[in-house]
Amino acid sequence: MKIIDCRNMACPAPVVTTKRALEEAGGETVQVLVDPGAPRENVTRFAENRGFAVSEAEADNGFTLTITSPGSAPVEPVRTVAGKGGKTVMLVASDRLGDGPEELGRLLMKNFIITLLDLKELPDRMLFVNTGVLLSTEGSEVLEALQSLGNRGVEVLSCGVCLDFFHRKEKLVAGLVTNMFTIAESLLGAGSVVRL
Repeated sequence: MKIIDCRNMACPAPVVTTKRALEEAGGETVQVLVDPGAPRENVTRFAENRGFAVSEAEADNGFTLTITSPGSAPVEPVRTVAGKGGKTVMLVASDRLGDGPEELGRLLMKNFIITLLDLKELPDRMLFVNTGVLLSTEGSEVLEALQSLGNRGVEVLSCGVCLDFFHRKEKLVAGLVTNMFTIAESLLGAGSVVRL
């Protein structure tokens, strides 16, 4: 069994290190030592999204995640080709829409997100980065709409580094915390990307 220590690593290093270890392990069990909070959640979500079983135990200064492959076949790296089908990803990089006055930009963004609820076609994933994370945290006027979108199957993910920068991680209400590895992988593997 391979054991890797991802404690005290900055985002997205725990996910990237885990990905490499799983690829090298060839289907064998991997134990990952991680910090609590976002690293634990990000590594767990990464592994589970790829069909692995994850169990966890509290350890000194963090958690031990035991990641096992459901089959005995070696794990192949996930490869996708942008523009060939696939998911629709929406990148929300601001709490405003457009370059005009702030008040108008915030109103337009609010109206856009609420309008999504009336559409038949929805994005598969919404990624919130930079000031966009302010939309998914306490005090946002679009929390109810984002939660409704989540209930309809849209993945709502907010950048953990951005939440930390704005001191908003504990105030996240809609969706989950994510990392730059997942953001980059989502954008590059998407069938289409909509940037706001």
